[in-house]
Amino acid sequence: MNKCQCVYFQTDSGRIPAKEFVDSLDNRSQQKYFEVIELLEQYGKSLPEPHAKHLRDGVYELRFFGIEGRIRILYFFYHKAKAVFTNGLIKKTGAIPGNVLKTAKERMDVYSKRLTKKEVI
Repeated sequence: MNKCQCVYFQTDSGRIPAKEFVDSLDNRSQQKYFEVIELLEQYGKSLPEPHAKHLRDGVYELRFFGIEGRIRILYFFYHKAKAVFTNGLIKKTGAIPGNVLKTAKERMDVYSKRLTKKEVI
């Protein structure tokens, strides 16, 4: 099994958008989230649908149903063993909105640049 560490992306201002989103969910929805997180930690990239799905450009979605509806947490893998949660949404349509995917991709780029910068110093 592929052990995976799950972490949250933090903005330059100190906000943690995915955690803020999860904190806004109903307690039962939060419980579902933590159950799916355990699966991701256990299986990593090999976690199959319906729990996770690769969207594009290295961005994945963690998928579960909550009181609020179809909940998605977007994330990416950093060095295969770390899943970084970028943002979340309650899915209303068939596809993830482009602006939500764009935000996840931008945060992935920022995260990678930060760590590359630290490795150089």
